Amino acid sequence: HSDQVFSVGFSPDGKRVVSGSKDTLVQIRDSKTCSVVRTLTGHSDTVWCVGFSPDGRRIVSGSSDKLVKIWSAKTGAELLTLRGHSREVTSVA
Repeated sequence: HSDQVFSVGFSPDGKRVVSGSKDTLVQIRDSKTCSVVRTLTGHSDTVWCVGFSPDGRRIVSGSSDKLVKIWSAKTGAELLTLRGHSREVTSVA
């Protein structure tokens, strides 16, 4: 990341770490080497919160762009964008 990181979470199996940043990016890293495995682009403002689904197959992110995005943890593909929030999204679970 090139700016402040606001949220970090482990995958259920502990092999990956996801992070969200002021730089608008979501990054997936290897938890042993800290190497970036994938960078997810699609938010247009600060990413405040990120998390893995319980099965580890998806990642969710919330942003100041008022969007929640759901991504494939394996491919990094954007699967779904949830719109309609009137303010920034600061928490996901």
